[in-house]
Amino acid sequence: MKILICSDGTPSTETAIQLGGSLAGPLKAETTLLGIAETEQDEHPLRDALQTQAQSLHGHGISPEIVVHSGEPVHQIIDQTSKSNYDLVVIGARWTGAVGEYWRSKKTYEVIKTVQPPVLVAIGEREQLKRFLVCTGGKEFIEQAVQFTGKLAAAVNASVTLLHVMAEPPAMYADLVRLEENVDQLLESKSELGTNLRRQKRELERLGVSADVRLRHGIVIDQVFEEAREGYYDLIVTGTSQARGLLRHYIMGDLTRSILNRASVPVLVARAGPPKAGRTLWKAIKGLFGRS
Repeated sequence: MKILICSDGTPSTETAIQLGGSLAGPLKAETTLLGIAETEQDEHPLRDALQTQAQSLHGHGISPEIVVHSGEPVHQIIDQTSKSNYDLVVIGARWTGAVGEYWRSKKTYEVIKTVQPPVLVAIGEREQLKRFLVCTGGKEFIEQAVQFTGKLAAAVNASVTLLHVMAEPPAMYADLVRLEENVDQLLESKSELGTNLRRQKRELERLGVSADVRLRHGIVIDQVFEEAREGYYDLIVTGTSQARGLLRHYIMGDLTRSILNRASVPVLVARAGPPKAGRTLWKAIKGLFGRS
């Protein structure tokens, strides 16, 4: 495992340093502490600041490589991740105010959309990571993100909750709602949702992670944070999908952006894989009527 922790040397990035260290230590990860100065003249004082921050990582059993560059931060992070295959990038997220679509620094969103590895955004302060909430969407292409989350959870001995939120149906479908709210029955069904959630839960358990499934009905973002508040989670996992075409970048949907805007705990933006070729429209339709 290779982890890149990004810092500008200021106290505001201490949260990212500590969060990255809390994972890098148990994972025994090869860790790089990347400092980005606005000008070449700032590189020397920044390196001194990073040396101090690196001392706190020693407490996690980590001796990071320190790399200092000058220039535009997003471009420098992209350049660093293109030179080495990191498994995770940890960044901070300054609050800019609840105005418009982006409540945090726009650089935060740009990094998420442009670097290849998953991005862990340090929000709030967490002394430990013991409860992860994964917003699954119930689709098979999220399994890559679930597996990565499972590896992190196994390392820090955290439990994982797979959350799927369904739209509130009309009253005439009350029987269907009761069926879907019965998690055990859903996981035993042959529906696409049940099959995917069952497979994701088994993958987490195979990694030695305690996993359960939660179902909710209503507006997705509201239900995500209702679950987050009630469950006292330490980390929220959401996803992005790779855009089609020659340019490698990621699409950050409304849900992921809203979670980043409103979260008070760290957010892991994982990378979803492509849908499996074997999943056809006909199979999806059969799954809807294949409940046992």
